[in-house]
Amino acid sequence: MPGPHDITRTVLPNGITLLCRPNFSSPSIYLTGYLTCGSIQDPPQKLGMANFTARSLMRGTQKRNFQQIYQELETIGASMGFDASVHTSSFSARALTEDLPLILSLLSQALRCPLFPDEHVEKVRAQILTGLAMRAQDTAEMASMEFDRLLFPGHPYGRPEDGFPDTIKGIQREELAAFHNQYYKPNGMVIVIVGGIAASDALDMVSVQFGDWQPDPHQQLVDAPLVAPPSQTNRSHVTIPGMSQTDLVMGSLGPARTSPDYIPAALGNNILGQFGMMGRIGDVVREKAGLAYYASTSLNSWMHLGSWEVSAGVNPQNLQKAVDLIISEIRRFVKEPVSAEELSDSQSNFIGRLPLLMESNGGVGNALVNIERFQLGLDYYQLYADRVQKVNSEDVLAVARKYLNPDALIITSAGVAE
Repeated sequence: MPGPHDITRTVLPNGITLLCRPNFSSPSIYLTGYLTCGSIQDPPQKLGMANFTARSLMRGTQKRNFQQIYQELETIGASMGFDASVHTSSFSARALTEDLPLILSLLSQALRCPLFPDEHVEKVRAQILTGLAMRAQDTAEMASMEFDRLLFPGHPYGRPEDGFPDTIKGIQREELAAFHNQYYKPNGMVIVIVGGIAASDALDMVSVQFGDWQPDPHQQLVDAPLVAPPSQTNRSHVTIPGMSQTDLVMGSLGPARTSPDYIPAALGNNILGQFGMMGRIGDVVREKAGLAYYASTSLNSWMHLGSWEVSAGVNPQNLQKAVDLIISEIRRFVKEPVSAEELSDSQSNFIGRLPLLMESNGGVGNALVNIERFQLGLDYYQLYADRVQKVNSEDVLAVARKYLNPDALIITSAGVAE
């Protein structure tokens, strides 16, 4: 497992944190990281601004136009991309080790001096609007979006990161440039490089491209406010005519990624709706009752908050039966401890799959990003197995009772009219 013995963490004078883990058995590198700006900074009337900005970064810079950027990437067989979430705008790239200087040059230009050419801004806008039109006809997407809106009312987590058609249509090219100029700074930026390169060489290359990028001394991180759990069940349905399937999402708040509740909740979530044939929920709702095309659970944990959700795709005629059966399973889950066998199987699953996640440069790189993002410590994955093994059935029951109240759930669905 990666740890302090082979991870080099360096903070540049301008605030950029670089994490490197050499893997000299690989001739390639995986580069990833993020800047501390995201949809949390979107103006209320311009939702989707951070996502729009990130997707426009490679459409032309002060030194390379759109065709030159992609021609250079294609010539060396490399890839690069950008994305935005609530708290961050992220990037990733894959290339041969010998091409890392070029990758860092392209990354630097995209982050520091994009041009947002009018023609390409309109192409990106059209792509986003097409995606939003498809989203409006996707029952799973619409049920999930409605769930977020009700669970996080008036909160950045309750707003779609890609915005709405009206907000995307209203974003001007000058506003993208202004958003970039205001929020794209090296303050708190993280770069992770994993692959066939020494940490000292990677540091030298990063310093060449980013060392002179001046931080903004006045920039402050925006924290998402806390949210109270629902006090009663709140149900909503989004009508999408002509759909043969109804998608269902139900649940409540979950622990933050940094919370001590996270690992017990993750193990409990695995038992409730992930392990094997999608856990208890999948077994009861799909396999035994035949009420769902799929049924599973997910634990989504972020910096300060999280959500614990059950998702299912059902025949519209079976919607209420599925809701009732899921609630009954949640009641059982918060009433009695999971069995020793269930917990042992889940712990073995968590520990056994970790080496598989670390087999590739990409897997290690993404793990290091999480270590830095949530300040988990460089030894997190070395101590991970012990932490998982220490969880007992009472720990799982305690977090289940803390976060899942079967009498106060957010329940949303999308499909034909109820």
